[in-house]
Amino acid sequence: MRKLRLALPSMNGFFTFEAAARCGNFARAAEELNVTPAAVSRMMGRLEDHLGINLFDRAAGGVTLTEAGRILYEAVSRGFSGFEHALREIEDRRTGVETVTLSVSTGFTTHWIMPHMAEIKRAFPSLELRFQLIMSALSGPVSDVDLGMRFVDGPDERHEASYIMPEILVPICSPGYRDRSRDRVADVETEGPITFGDTQPDWSQVFFPGDPGAATNSMIFSDYAIVVQAAMLGQGVALGWLNVTCHWLRTRALVPASPAVKATGRHCQFVRSRDKPLRPIVAELRDWIIARLDEDVRHVAQIYPELQLEALLERGRR
Repeated sequence: MRKLRLALPSMNGFFTFEAAARCGNFARAAEELNVTPAAVSRMMGRLEDHLGINLFDRAAGGVTLTEAGRILYEAVSRGFSGFEHALREIEDRRTGVETVTLSVSTGFTTHWIMPHMAEIKRAFPSLELRFQLIMSALSGPVSDVDLGMRFVDGPDERHEASYIMPEILVPICSPGYRDRSRDRVADVETEGPITFGDTQPDWSQVFFPGDPGAATNSMIFSDYAIVVQAAMLGQGVALGWLNVTCHWLRTRALVPASPAVKATGRHCQFVRSRDKPLRPIVAELRDWIIARLDEDVRHVAQIYPELQLEALLERGRR
């Protein structure tokens, strides 16, 4: 063990390497570490000289890991994750507070987490929730959070996945808008829907066909939380992701604008890094949210049988 420690470079080298590998760019790593890009480059050069291998392929637009660099990065990431877990457990035991960090959309946080926050606090009185909020389409790594909500097929070699529900889309509006504008709800080509500007693929074309440029009074937002809020305020028809809007559909603050429903074939799941130990509080919160979402969706299916959600939910679980 002593010989191994003597062969290892400084911990500062590992910290710099982890940042450079994760960022894929020396300049961004330097900004994160509060040093100059030249300092990062020199540190990585010394590390490569010390190990006698190339860790990065360097190009004008950034850096990519070599095979040796990838092997080292995975080991370093696991080590740092273990350090973080140990420090968090020590802090939790000292304060009696258990922290869980979620990587979720602003839409899900605003329109599902917040309405259920009182229930969460009652179920988990020692929990402190922290959020990594995503305004755009759900994507990005989950290595620095406990759980991330993502649309993925399932687990892979680096990630565990816990199934939530199939991705289901429903056109939504406020009850008042539906009652005032039944004809226009059916003719959104001239009204212009409320749309989310950062979704791939663009599912809005399935529900709202036609030339977007020909529509009047249309609204496009880069934050899905605002899309849902605009629909609740009676501003028009929006595309509703069921995992985000099921609470408002259950309470009838939102209603289906039509019985048209789309199951995309993707699956909403809670994803976590296999490198991060699963703490009991994380598993308990994950299972509670999944069960509570399922309860909301089942009630929506009963309230609006014309949507035929039960069949879509069962098909998605197969």
